[in-house]
Amino acid sequence: MVQNHLLQLQLLSNIAMEPPPNIEIERVRDEKVKLLRSIRTLGPDDVVRGQFAGYLKEPGVKADSQVETYVALRLSVDSWRWRGVPFYIRAGKSLPVTVTEVVVNLRPTPAQFSEAPPPNNYFRFRVTPNLEIAAAVMVKAPGDEFLGRSTQLMVTDSSDPQELEAYEELLGDAMHGIQMHFARQDYVEEAWRIVDPILDNATPIHLYNPGTWGPSEVNSIVAAGAWADPVTSR
Repeated sequence: MVQNHLLQLQLLSNIAMEPPPNIEIERVRDEKVKLLRSIRTLGPDDVVRGQFAGYLKEPGVKADSQVETYVALRLSVDSWRWRGVPFYIRAGKSLPVTVTEVVVNLRPTPAQFSEAPPPNNYFRFRVTPNLEIAAAVMVKAPGDEFLGRSTQLMVTDSSDPQELEAYEELLGDAMHGIQMHFARQDYVEEAWRIVDPILDNATPIHLYNPGTWGPSEVNSIVAAGAWADPVTSR
């Protein structure tokens, strides 16, 4: 599923690119290419591929298929702003919930009033299925003791039924010749440069059970506690 890798790079380029000098279409695309040029080429130690148990019994799937239904990446951006900040991206089928969100973990603060340091504060930006912005911060727990607890402040926005869906907007842009959200040739070349070494079954397939967050091997490419498992009632 090569498109998984390329879509993940598209997401990262939208998140981490520098502000363009203006909103001209080509200036925005320039910044996306510049970001991709700063990303290190992926190696086998940066990738975990998975396949949910039972996939090989799906209609039309070969009995020995090595097509992944899950992929997790660790990306390094060698720019002055992002050097040393790992980017972890994962996508898959048969996971507990279907959401698209970005979680920014802030650096942990040192322990001051307890033996163990407090949990990381974070910001969460959810795009689908609902629009949410959340911030997790430490606040004092009720009572006389000086204890803290993590509290999430959340803002939600209901979708306007008249608002265009993402693919509707892309189709509209295509019909009107608006190229802002479409890949330029130099962007495509950089994207392939990043993912090419891990294609063609360069990494093993690990089984995971449907309804879980992927194979346990994924923990080998992330720092402890790096994944933020999405929760949704929808």
